Amino acid sequence: MARSPGVRRTGIIALALLVVGVVACAGPTSDSDTSPEPSGAPPGGKVVEVEYAPGLTEELYLPARQGRVPLVVMVPGGGWATADPTGFGGLASDLAARGVAAAPTHIRSAEDEVVYPTPVEDILCATAAAVAELRARGRVARPVAVLGHSSGAQLAALAVLAPGDFSPTCDAPSVETEALVGLSGPYDISQVPDLAATLIGSTPDEDAATWEAANPVLRAAERPEVPVLLLHGDADAVMPVSFTTQFAEALKDEGHPTTVDIVDGADHDTIYTAANAGERVAQWLAGLTAAP
Repeated sequence: MARSPGVRRTGIIALALLVVGVVACAGPTSDSDTSPEPSGAPPGGKVVEVEYAPGLTEELYLPARQGRVPLVVMVPGGGWATADPTGFGGLASDLAARGVAAAPTHIRSAEDEVVYPTPVEDILCATAAAVAELRARGRVARPVAVLGHSSGAQLAALAVLAPGDFSPTCDAPSVETEALVGLSGPYDISQVPDLAATLIGSTPDEDAATWEAANPVLRAAERPEVPVLLLHGDADAVMPVSFTTQFAEALKDEGHPTTVDIVDGADHDTIYTAANAGERVAQWLAGLTAAP
């Protein structure tokens, strides 16, 4: 959808200033599953801090049940300039209460003086570490999904669709992601070049090949067996719904089982809350878990 330069600049500035989250995650606990339940933990579960790389952590919200559980690694937005996952605390707790392991994840961003592909490699290492931690605690992660909000949704899409492009050095054995959940993402980065330059570290004219490789819409043909859930609020004044519908059409055209849910009344700041995303994500994952 064409937009005037003034409208595009307004949207870019708004997204660049957005820092995801006002709800703090619970702090780390000891390694024993019999330790006291921390504040913010799901009923019957707990939260553990996992260091997936030196100085990089994720908070793993454990469901009470053992055995097979879905896993969602959660990637925050922040206009690729920041990546603070603390706002995911409410959604992570809600998902864990519904039987889903959830891991709000600290990844590096422009404020850490890194550019693409480092943030995607962080996601892949965090995913591997979460799977290993669940296994150590008597749970089998299946399916393994990556969920991202805003700029985090674009990064999550790359981690799921094109993992072969990346060669991260992870402490845990690599795993194959099996599902993608995107919340109000700027998937077609060619539409926000001024902002996405923060991620790429160049302009499209300077490095067209990297811009194409980092555009999830152009990678839709990869891994067509992977199911995708895309949520977007109809009251989102920062990221037009057209970003989600365009990506969905590309995915469907290439054979991805794709579910799109435009959420009434949700905006860019509330699409990732438990009220708007918890039940939707958990039920969708339950359908995947029930599949043979």
